[in-house]
Amino acid sequence: MTSELNWKKSSYSSGQGQECVEATQKDSGTIKIRDSKNKNESELEFKHKEWGNFIGKIKH
Repeated sequence: MTSELNWKKSSYSSGQGQECVEATQKDSGTIKIRDSKNKNESELEFKHKEWGNFIGKIKH
């Protein structure tokens, strides 16, 4: 259940703008991200390798 996960807000989320992202890691190693302003909306879920690929693409 989502409410039992330990969500961390991005350090780039100022709380004043529209860019508010939170992430958590499930016991299985799966990474989940969501919009912190819409916590009850859809979440994206990545396997560990997929998450690494995703982060690698957005850093470049």
